[in-house]
Amino acid sequence: MLQDKIFKKLIFTCGLLIILLGIAIFITVLIGSIPSIKAFGFHFLSSKQWNPVSDEFGALPFIIGTLITSILAILISIPFSLSVALLLGEFFQEGILNEILSSTIDLLAGIPSVIYGFWGLVVLVPIIRNIEMKCGIPPYGVGILTASIVLAIMIIPYTASIAREVIRLTPPEIKEAGYSLGGTRLDIVRKVIFPNSRSGIIAGILLGFGRAIGETMAVTMVIGNSNTLPKDLFSPANTMASVIANEFTEATTNIHLSSLIQIGMWLFVITFLVNLLGSIIIEKTEIKGGLNG
Repeated sequence: MLQDKIFKKLIFTCGLLIILLGIAIFITVLIGSIPSIKAFGFHFLSSKQWNPVSDEFGALPFIIGTLITSILAILISIPFSLSVALLLGEFFQEGILNEILSSTIDLLAGIPSVIYGFWGLVVLVPIIRNIEMKCGIPPYGVGILTASIVLAIMIIPYTASIAREVIRLTPPEIKEAGYSLGGTRLDIVRKVIFPNSRSGIIAGILLGFGRAIGETMAVTMVIGNSNTLPKDLFSPANTMASVIANEFTEATTNIHLSSLIQIGMWLFVITFLVNLLGSIIIEKTEIKGGLNG
């Protein structure tokens, strides 16, 4: 009993410290953002101007760039992530193919982001540039689409790993019952495995989305670093993380530095809201699944 009480207190203390750490980080960036908040107010979020020379700053191009690249990366990665998860979690749960693919997924998750960025510059940018030339588009090579593809490759391991584990947890009795009713392998995947694993798959997708929102180095290397609103998927742009990485050390005025810190604050808020929304979606999904069952 004494050990249980000590263990509970330890867990409670660790959880409280994490909460306090999150609050402390937010307060720190909030204090650093005060000069730009006073100067621009909420117009900071809707302004398209970013001109350090005239001290005009607005975060809208970077918010749009962040959301477009992250959402597009998720849409690109989902078919590959679910395919890999289904292959490893249902069709090849053991054997040499499982070991090779599992090792490859773990390797992709551990590769530093700068390596992904370098690969994007060397391999992906020339491919995108050739496509742009054939389509009559200015051949930048770098841009929203390039960054989204790199991000999609980076987040596949996170979504696939979680989805694989929840697919493996599908009770064999349910699958056998489906087969006994005349269901095919495709029917079992569509009507048994995916519905039973829905909340875990959503959790993996949201984890990948959060990873994409905060990615910095790889995106900075291939997005083009343009402080304007992107006109299309091939346009150079910037994300909230990449503009901070590009300009933080070069900020010479207090208002410029404060504007960058405020972008970091809103990035913190967006990430928090995505995680909160994910928790709500997962909870609702689990409740509906329980009611349907």
